[in-house]
Amino acid sequence: MIRRRTALSLPLSLALPLASGLAQAQKAARKDTLVLAMTLEPPGLDPTAGAAAAIGEVVHYNVLESLTKINPGSDITPLLAQSWTVTPDNKTWAFKLRPGVKFHNGEPCNAATVKFSFERAAADGSLNKDKAVFANIVNMSATDELTIVITLKNTNPDFLFQIGQPTAAIVEPKSAPTNATQPVGTGPFKLESWAKGNNLVLARWDAHRDVAHIALRRVTIRFISDAAAQVAALLAGDVDLFPRVSAARSLPQFRADKRFQVLIGGSRAKTILAINNKKKPLDDVRVRRAIAMAIDRQQVIQGAADGFGTPIGSFYVPGAPGYVDLTSVNAYNPDRARALLKEAGVTTPLELGLKLPPTPYARQGGEVIAAMLAKVGIVARQESVEWAQWLSGVYGQKAYDLTIISHVEPLDFGNFARPGYYWNYESPKFNELWAKINATADTAQRMRLLAEAQRLVADDAVAAYLYQPTGITIANARLKGVAKDMPISANDLSSLSWT
Repeated sequence: MIRRRTALSLPLSLALPLASGLAQAQKAARKDTLVLAMTLEPPGLDPTAGAAAAIGEVVHYNVLESLTKINPGSDITPLLAQSWTVTPDNKTWAFKLRPGVKFHNGEPCNAATVKFSFERAAADGSLNKDKAVFANIVNMSATDELTIVITLKNTNPDFLFQIGQPTAAIVEPKSAPTNATQPVGTGPFKLESWAKGNNLVLARWDAHRDVAHIALRRVTIRFISDAAAQVAALLAGDVDLFPRVSAARSLPQFRADKRFQVLIGGSRAKTILAINNKKKPLDDVRVRRAIAMAIDRQQVIQGAADGFGTPIGSFYVPGAPGYVDLTSVNAYNPDRARALLKEAGVTTPLELGLKLPPTPYARQGGEVIAAMLAKVGIVARQESVEWAQWLSGVYGQKAYDLTIISHVEPLDFGNFARPGYYWNYESPKFNELWAKINATADTAQRMRLLAEAQRLVADDAVAAYLYQPTGITIANARLKGVAKDMPISANDLSSLSWT
């Protein structure tokens, strides 16, 4: 009997090397680069010394790391701290750090660097926007190289969450002063280049403790503020991933295109018309209430966010613990708005400046809000400003009347008690209330106090509270690990890979 060998049959001695070679070739051919796009370019790269959320979107969990990690579902897992314990009164925390962790410059990450980082964040000259979190620390001691014990003045049920945010990144002491331009961290990526106004490149750090699980070798981050240009870049294949993209009007097109995956997620952001509470006549609560009552939130959501948003009546959003629906406070009522202006002795037309940062929601929302204010006798002179101008002029110097901005941080309600904050609100009543909230360990009582605080800032019309944005993310269909919901400003590149 004669056996015929088919063209596909090979001796075992040849087949095994060929199969191995094929597997290696497939592995080598797998894509390991990514182009991610963001609406805003960060003004710097140190989230512990800058207010812009875009800073964390670039560096957090990628270049710089924190003790804990906040995941898309808001659950908290270990990061630089591998474990922790807490005393029954929830005031003293002992963190055990991961052994052998080093910064990009070769320096060790240990209890001393954690102590340095948190003391720096709480220092008198600190620019950390979450300085109050660290000012609540009354003692820190390094019991050994990898153990840091932190004692709080007031119990803080959000402490593990807050030390997972960008503002709590652990920094290396010698490099900390230059982190804004040359960040040195413990993360899986290092800054390779930054062509300001265009793009920023992160390269995988091969000495990272978990480098074997980091699929991406190189990530280019492009900055595209114009909504039409964002859509065009995705459709052309120039961008692989665009979190928080302004593409609501084009969703049917993306959903029908098998090249893309579309993810719709929630947020803890609050989009507001911020008001300078010390500028006359805005220092009169009747004028601020009139501004709020002149605005139809649903029309703003349609015009600024193409319908993707939920109305809010205070600086708090649905889904946050202790949320109270206060949309009935200062609800849309143009007639009442005109009457309040008259009661306040305002002669119309009242001219106010409306500064608009370069986000599509602000520029589009500015048109809608200006038209509404005009109907009650307020002329809002729209002025488009770049992000750096907004940060220095509006946020820094408080040189504005009105501005549209989205506060994306989930735990920033305490800004109403923050001295010198950009909306110039000073309320002893709120400060006292906030102190009680921070000193209250009982959850039910804390929620009651939070409800009272929400109503106070709604009644005081510190701002015209507009809506909670809905997040839209569009990505290449072959990209795995894309987060739908991210409660903080971060784009975790370590979770991404290509099929």
